[in-house]
Amino acid sequence: MVEALQWFIGLGSTVFLPIIIIIIALFFGVKLSKAIISGITVGIGSIGLDLVIGLLSSNLGTAIQTMGEKYGNSLSIMDIGCGVGGPLAFSTTLGICIILISLGLNLVFVMLGWTKTLNVDIWNFWFPAFLGLVANAISGSFWVGLLGIIVALMIQWLLADLFQEKISNFFGYPGIAITHMMALCGTIFAIPVNWLFDHIPGLNRIDADAETIGKKFGIFGDTVIMGLFIGIGVGILAWYDVAKIGQLGMTTAAVMKIMPKMVAMFMEGLMPVAEAAKTWTNKHLNGRTVNIGMDAALTVGHPTVMTTTLIMVPVSLLLAIILPGNKTLPFGDLAFYAFAIALMVPFFKGNIVRSILGCSLYMVTMLYLSTWLAPVITNVFKLAEYNVGTVGLVTSVNCGLWPVALFTILLQSIGWIGLVIIGVIVLGLLIYVNKIKKPAVQ
Repeated sequence: MVEALQWFIGLGSTVFLPIIIIIIALFFGVKLSKAIISGITVGIGSIGLDLVIGLLSSNLGTAIQTMGEKYGNSLSIMDIGCGVGGPLAFSTTLGICIILISLGLNLVFVMLGWTKTLNVDIWNFWFPAFLGLVANAISGSFWVGLLGIIVALMIQWLLADLFQEKISNFFGYPGIAITHMMALCGTIFAIPVNWLFDHIPGLNRIDADAETIGKKFGIFGDTVIMGLFIGIGVGILAWYDVAKIGQLGMTTAAVMKIMPKMVAMFMEGLMPVAEAAKTWTNKHLNGRTVNIGMDAALTVGHPTVMTTTLIMVPVSLLLAIILPGNKTLPFGDLAFYAFAIALMVPFFKGNIVRSILGCSLYMVTMLYLSTWLAPVITNVFKLAEYNVGTVGLVTSVNCGLWPVALFTILLQSIGWIGLVIIGVIVLGLLIYVNKIKKPAVQ
């Protein structure tokens, strides 16, 4: 069974995701022809997103490396990046187990009404699996790692349920819940920070969403032009020559233009499934809402998300250099910040100024946590026998998040009992949110 699952994952997300979408669509009563078209369209959208993200990553990567060498020589812990999280998780027996556990347990929770999220994006199982590996590495027990996976999955569903309406309304994705746990973690930070911004005189009066900026600044407020200037700025900071600066500027401008179109294609394939799921639940689950859980890639094409992401590249390097006690050199995750901050933007109401300020504060916590957690994350790689191609401590800025810190503190202080306590609390919250709490009056 494990080998079969490894083989299926080995097909790649652009292959296994369309297959899953087709199966889910058929389950919800979509006609075979329409289900196949939906699955293929999702696959094409996924390929398009991968190409665009790869375009940005490959072009920014060299510039980022140069910037790191010039400005971050004093930083001793290498940020290896969350991009290896999936391969790391699914290279272990514990990581493979999550596929059956998540699909089975998720379906049970949906049928019981304990969650509204049906997560079909297998690739995004990697972060709960990573948390399970953290539990395994700290405790030395496979079974504690398994417990960690179950607790992490419940946290994932809880966050998806809590914030689905806000996120869905902002991005315009009815019937879709974002289950990318790394992205969901930022929402917990964004809510109190946005409240703080609401009470700061002057800042609370700044209206700076993408549409408003576009109207006020004309061509200079256009996201393509902003991408061009940001790319040029990064190229200058990397001490590129004129040709390379221009090429990096055009690449970031192209990404700003192409990314939303790829996301739209992705959604084109998903919408028939989401509509069929709504019809099915109305008939078989007494009208209960069931949202299809998908990747945060659906959200990274938003103008505010993309602009904030690009600006956070030089900002994170600056913060890494000036923050006392930080030892992490941002590198591998610089091209993946969109996935860590995308879901914070709705809670900043799409305001670019608030998003940049809030994400900068969030980056401070991520840098300090990734520095502190470096020994644990390094041990996770060793446990998985995963070759990272370097020596010494490694970390991931995007994995320096509160769930990893919470698991680490509890396991190091009171052991597996801590995970049980968290699991019980989260289960209680899931039942309260989905079964007891009355919906807000519109």
